[in-house]
Amino acid sequence: MDKETQPAFFGRRQSPLSKLIWFGGLAIALAITDSYWNYLKGVRQNVSVALYPLQKMATLPGQWWESVSTLATAHTALQQENQMLRMRELQVTDQLQREQALQQENQELRRLMGLSSQPYRQGQVAEMLYAGRDPFTRKIIIGKGLDADVAQGVPVLDGEGLVGQVTLVHKLVSEVTLVTDKNFLVPVEVQRTRQRTLLYGLGGAGTMEVRFMAVNGDVQQGDLLVTSGLDGIYPPGIAVARVSRVERNSTLPFAKVLATPVAGVEQSRFLLVLSPKPALPAYPLPPEPEKTEGKKGKGKGGKS
Repeated sequence: MDKETQPAFFGRRQSPLSKLIWFGGLAIALAITDSYWNYLKGVRQNVSVALYPLQKMATLPGQWWESVSTLATAHTALQQENQMLRMRELQVTDQLQREQALQQENQELRRLMGLSSQPYRQGQVAEMLYAGRDPFTRKIIIGKGLDADVAQGVPVLDGEGLVGQVTLVHKLVSEVTLVTDKNFLVPVEVQRTRQRTLLYGLGGAGTMEVRFMAVNGDVQQGDLLVTSGLDGIYPPGIAVARVSRVERNSTLPFAKVLATPVAGVEQSRFLLVLSPKPALPAYPLPPEPEKTEGKKGKGKGGKS
């Protein structure tokens, strides 16, 4: 179409205001017409279907950002919750361990108090502080000393049996030699047969030896060895060890008998320190021979 045949409206250049008025009026007219007759509904639906992929693509960045933010927030929340649960687990575990330790201590103290209530085992409870420094001896240090009237030589027990003997007393602490020490000796008897013998420590963590037991002696594995009370130091009937092995050789005069302490020699924390045994009355002296007056006078006369 030539310029000469074009309408005058399109042929000349329009001002922006004229275009705005023209297209604005057209839009208003179409809107009013569509509101009454609704003839553009199908057009809108087709356009919305055609534009849906573009709309979806336009919303994808926002959705991705929201997903990443949600994932990061959820990850952070899970980390915090996991950390809180771990802290709570540690607290509960620590509390449970403390309760178990207190329960064990309570049971041990009850056993010790039960021993202390017996008339021939009066004593006081002491706590084991630490083991001795010499690696070649079996000794421990307890938290009672001269200030608590602990005496040297008294037996030390736990809830199961004999642990050792107080061998050195200081002002606030005392040294206890354990039954497994190589220099430890205690007179015992086989509970089953009442046969008396001597039990020695071997210096190991949990081994003792019965010495001078005749090869035909009535002792067998599993027998309980208790104090005989003959030495005047250990009350009779305290459990000391249980026979773990018996070896007999007909060419030797004595059997080899090994035993394991029944007390928690290396494990017990609370111990019962027995009170000193009352002093025995002095052994009576023999009567002096009587001197008669007649013999004295006769002796004087003979001299004169």
